[in-house]
Amino acid sequence: MRYEGKLYRALNPIHAGEPLSGRGAQIYGGRFNPKGVPALYTSLSIMTALREANQVGNLQPTTLVSYDAQIEAIFDCRDEAALAAEDMNAATLAATTWRDEMKVAGEARTQAFARRLMSAGYSGLLVRSFAAGSAADDFNLVLWRWGDAPPLRLTLIDDEGRLSR
Repeated sequence: MRYEGKLYRALNPIHAGEPLSGRGAQIYGGRFNPKGVPALYTSLSIMTALREANQVGNLQPTTLVSYDAQIEAIFDCRDEAALAAEDMNAATLAATTWRDEMKVAGEARTQAFARRLMSAGYSGLLVRSFAAGSAADDFNLVLWRWGDAPPLRLTLIDDEGRLSR
C-alpha cells in the first residue's frame, strides 16, 4: 500500500532536534525494528502519538512534531491474509513480551517479522497502536526507509524553523 498524508510523533524534548534520525530506535530496538536498524515510529493522529510517547506513568514533557508523507511500499497489518502469509497474526503483533523475547533470543518475533519485510523491499508497516488507552482505529506507521523525495518522502513540518532555534 501507499501512504500519503500527515504523520505525527511525540518526542522527548532532548531528542527534538533530530526528528528525522530514527537513532533511538536504532540504538535500543523497538517492537518493529531490531537493534541496529533506524526507525521512525509515527502515528496517524496526534492523540495516538501522545499515547505512544507516554506509555509509562504520567504525561512527561513532550515535543509534538508533524510530517507530510508520501511513502510507497507499506505493509498493511490490517490485512489478515497478508499477515498469515508472513507467519504472523494480530496476537503476536500485540504481544507485550517482545522486550523479553529480545533479551532472551536477541530478536523478538515482531522484529524478525520487520526484518523479513525490510528484506522484501517494504519501507514500513501500518499497524494498530498497542499503547494503553488506544482504540482499534488508532494506527502507527513505522518507517524503516524515508527520504526527501518520492517514493520515500517524509518532510518535517517546521515552516517557522522552531526546532532549529
